[in-house]
Parts: sequence; C-alpha cells; structure tokens
Amino acid sequence: MTVSEDFTGVAGRLRGELLAHCYRMLGSAEEAEDLVQETYLRAWRSYDGFEGRSSVRTWLYRIATNVCLTAIERRGRRPLPSGLGGPGDDPEAPLVPAPEVPWLQPFPDALLDGDPAAVAVSRAGIRLAWVAALQHLSARQRAVLILRDVLDFPAAEAADLLGMTTTAVNSGLRRARADLAQALPAEDELAEPDEPDRRAVLDRFAAAFESADLISLAGLLREDVALEMPPALTWFAGRAAVTAFFALRALDAPGRFRLVPVMANGQSAFAVYQRDRDGAYQAYAITVPTVTATGIARIVTFLDPGLVGLFGLPREHGAT
Repeated sequence: MTVSEDFTGVAGRLRGELLAHCYRMLGSAEEAEDLVQETYLRAWRSYDGFEGRSSVRTWLYRIATNVCLTAIERRGRRPLPSGLGGPGDDPEAPLVPAPEVPWLQPFPDALLDGDPAAVAVSRAGIRLAWVAALQHLSARQRAVLILRDVLDFPAAEAADLLGMTTTAVNSGLRRARADLAQALPAEDELAEPDEPDRRAVLDRFAAAFESADLISLAGLLREDVALEMPPALTWFAGRAAVTAFFALRALDAPGRFRLVPVMANGQSAFAVYQRDRDGAYQAYAITVPTVTATGIARIVTFLDPGLVGLFGLPREHGAT
C-alpha cells in the first residue's frame, strides 16, 4: 500500500467528524468544507513524516484545530441577530439588512457520512443554540471546550494538541463552561418532547405555514418565542410580535410557501420554497424551529436561497 492510499483510507473515514468539528469552531458549513480540505492537504503533504506518537485521528484534529484557530483570527465570530442587539418592537417596520455580517449557518446532517460511531461523534454538539452560544467564546476557549466536553479528549492530550499546559487547559475549560452557561438558553427551552409529539408539532407547523393558518401557528408558539432571520439584524421576541410579523409580512395568502423536511444541526428543519409570479416554487430559506415540551421556543430562518444546495436540494421545488 502506498503512502497516498494509506492516508486516503484513514482520513476518509474521519471526514464527517472533522467537518462537524470545523463547523463547531467556525459556525459555517461552507467554511468547514474548505477547512477540512486544507486540513487534508496539510496532512497529506506531511504524512510520510508522521511518526505515530499519537493516533492519526488526534494528529488530524491537531491540524484541523490549528487551521480553524487561524481562520477565526482572520474572520471573527458568526453570530445570530439576537447576539448583536435587542428584539424589534414594530413588525411593520422594514427589516434591517446586514449582508456584511458573517452570519452563523445551519449544518446539514447529510454531511455526516461515515460509520455509525463517527456519525454519533459528529452529531454531538452541533445543536443550533449550542453552536450559536459557542460564538460568544474566544477561539481558544471554543477549542478547549469542544475537545474536552464534546470529543472527550483527556486534558493532557488536549493540552498537547493545542500547545498548552494541562493546567491552562483545565483553567480554560472552567472559564469556557461558565461563559457558555451565560450564553445558552434556559435548560427548559432545550428540553424536547417525545419523538411522536415533536413530529406532530413540526407537521402542524408546516401545515399552518403552507396554508397561512395564523391561529394554528400561534397555538404552537411559546409565549416567549423568538424569531430570527439572518441576514436581517431585526428579530422579534414574544408570541404577539412574532405572529404579527407573520401576518403582515409572510403568511398573507395560502400556498405562498412550500416546506420540505430536512435535518439540520441534529434536529428537524425545513427548506422553504416561495411561489413566484409564474406559480413555480423557488428556494427561499432554511428554517430551523426549536421544539420544546411547551411549544416552539425559537425559529431561526436563514434567508439565503443558496443554502438549499448544501442540503442536496434543487433551487426550484419539484425540479429534477
């Protein structure tokens, strides 16, 4: 077996979890793809000198983490609108666009290819609320927290991987956990209902959206529901404000939208298609509702038609 064949076999099996790792660090599925490619290029160039003092998996994580740290230094964090200011108070006011902001992106579960163990590792820690909270941490805090709490690296191994002391890793982990707790939603917001109940809520959400049934939609929302729509800075909090926005700006007629189920960030989501003047449905957004035991707590709608391509879907609904 040649060095190239050996490297390709080992690295290929880890692609899904390395992609998820880069996404946790950067908050962008597209950028994660590029950084995994850069990781593989760097690793392939130096693979014949790999001495085996650590596992190939640890070696690749070292390269990927350093690639991510460099990228974060250049670009900064990827927020959601709620991370940049308070909610809007006028559903009739124009949305404030901010295309210059490097927004957080959703992550398609379909990218987590590989064996079941690798998929399980990859899916851990990619929930949208958790990745959004990670963006409040410094780059090195993110790396320490992910390596220790998501990937379960021992402190000494994480320290070696990051070029830190074990004491510094343990201290950084404590600070990262404390900062993350401040940024995460309340624990009850994250608690999901049983699968049949969750599925029923999502089916009712899609049906209400497609039929412009505002009464049914409002009945699914928690009183403190939040609606975010990057790349718009404007967001809304509270059932009354969110329902008013939908009534005024989106659900004005039945049949305007079609929702196609997808999986994003380890949770059920939808690709949203909007009807054009000719009656065809064109890609419009990816929307990720967070369903809790007491209703839908948050709706993040990524208003970027191009994102449907990441989910393997066409730009026109029904197109082949």
